[in-house]
Amino acid sequence: MNGRRITLFAGHYGSGKTNIALNYARRLKRAGEAVAIADLDIVNPYFRAKDSAARLAGEGIDLVVSEFANSNVDFPAMPKEIYALVADRSRRIVMDVGGDDRGALALGRYVPDIVAENDYDMLAVVNAARPLTRTPADTLDVLREISEACSLPFTGVVNNTNLGPKTTAADVLGSVAYAGEIAAALAVPVRFTCAAARLAAGLDGAVPGFFPMEIQKLYYQLSE
Repeated sequence: MNGRRITLFAGHYGSGKTNIALNYARRLKRAGEAVAIADLDIVNPYFRAKDSAARLAGEGIDLVVSEFANSNVDFPAMPKEIYALVADRSRRIVMDVGGDDRGALALGRYVPDIVAENDYDMLAVVNAARPLTRTPADTLDVLREISEACSLPFTGVVNNTNLGPKTTAADVLGSVAYAGEIAAALAVPVRFTCAAARLAAGLDGAVPGFFPMEIQKLYYQLSE
C-alpha cells in the first residue's frame, strides 16, 4: 500500500483491474481510510464494480459508475460525481480505468485536476496469461496506447498473472521476470503481485509485495 490519495488501475481487457480495485479499496477501508471507487471501465460487461454495489455500500465504500456503462452508447457520459471525488481531498479514491485507448479516454477529462494535485499513482495491471499480453513487448504496446490516450504516465506495475480458478503458485512465480521486464522498460517499480488468497502459502514472501485477493464473481454467478 502507499500514501497516494488517488490510485488508478489500468490495463488490457482481462488483466484483472476490477478485482484489484475492489480489494485495494477494501484494504484501505480496513486501515481506517475514507475511500470511494470510481469505475471508469465503460466497456467490459463481465467484471463490473457495480455488481458489488450493495456490498460496498454495506462496507462504507462509495461507488460512482456511469449509468451508460456496458450499453450501446458509443462514448458514455461520465458522472459529474467523479469531479467531486477528485476535488474532495478528505477521501482516498480508487479508479478502475478502461481496458484500451477508448476506455482510457474516459479518464482523460479528469487528468488535469489529478496532475494539478500531484498525489496519485497510475498502476499498470499486467497479466501474462492473456492472449494479447503474453510477452513484455506486446504488453508494453498496450500500455503505451492507454497512457497516450489519457495523457498520464504509469508510475508502477501490478503483476496479476492468473488463469482464473486454475491458477497455481507456480504460474504466478513464473511471471515475476515478465513483470520485472515491463517495469524496467517503463522505468517504474513492480508495486505488488496479486493472487487469490488461497495461494498465500506459496507466494507470501516469494514475490514482490504479495497482495492476496478475494475474487469477485462474474455478474452471471451472483445468484449462485
